[in-house]
Formats: sequence, structure tokens, C-alpha cells
Amino acid sequence: MGRPGWASSPGGPGAPDIDDGPATPDLEVTGEIWYWRGPSPFHFVTVDEEGAEFLLEIMREVTYGWGMIPVRARIGDTTYTTSLFPKNGGYIVPIKDAVRRAEDLEDGDVVTISLTVTSSRPR
Repeated sequence: MGRPGWASSPGGPGAPDIDDGPATPDLEVTGEIWYWRGPSPFHFVTVDEEGAEFLLEIMREVTYGWGMIPVRARIGDTTYTTSLFPKNGGYIVPIKDAVRRAEDLEDGDVVTISLTVTSSRPR
């Protein structure tokens, strides 16, 4: 997979969302929603191998720590900010409960998520 270009948004992690119009996603992920019942239960979609390879290539330029990659995600008509989590040599995408409710999604549903990297680590 070629390395697509990506633009940094102002602010970095913790900055308010800035709606600067539609952006070309850096990556699209299609996968099944699964539930993790850990100490902080949450829903996720696993990034496929090709997407994970791309993320691992850019990770050092964009992580704010622990391999986390800040993104703007879009599922259907819902856009939200989150960070991709590293897991087992790849990445997983958190699916917020508000997003699942807005898009009427449940465990086991297959979704396509458009991801745009939103910031980079200071150099």
C-alpha cells in the first residue's frame, strides 16, 4: 500500500473538534464490531492487515504516546474523534456508544469506517 499524504490539524490531542469540511480519508476499514469486557468495556473494530501496515509505517510520526494514533472517524453519517489503539501488532478502532446508537449498530454488525489522521507529534 502506498503511503497516502495526510495533513495535520491544529491543536493536537485534547483540542476541540474543528470541522474543516470533508477530508480525504487516509484509510478505510471494514470489519465486525466486537465488545471487550475489560476494566473499561468498549466496542471496537480491528484494522485489517493492510491498514495496520500503513499505520505502523506512520506511527512514529503521529503517535502521542503508547502507539496511540489520533484520528477523525466516520461511520455512516456520524463523525467523531478518537484514537486508534495498538493491539497484537496491529490496531483497533474504538466505537463510541453514542456513535453505535446514532447509526443503530450492535455487536457483530459489519461497518466501514473512514479514518483521517488528525495530528502529529512535535518534531
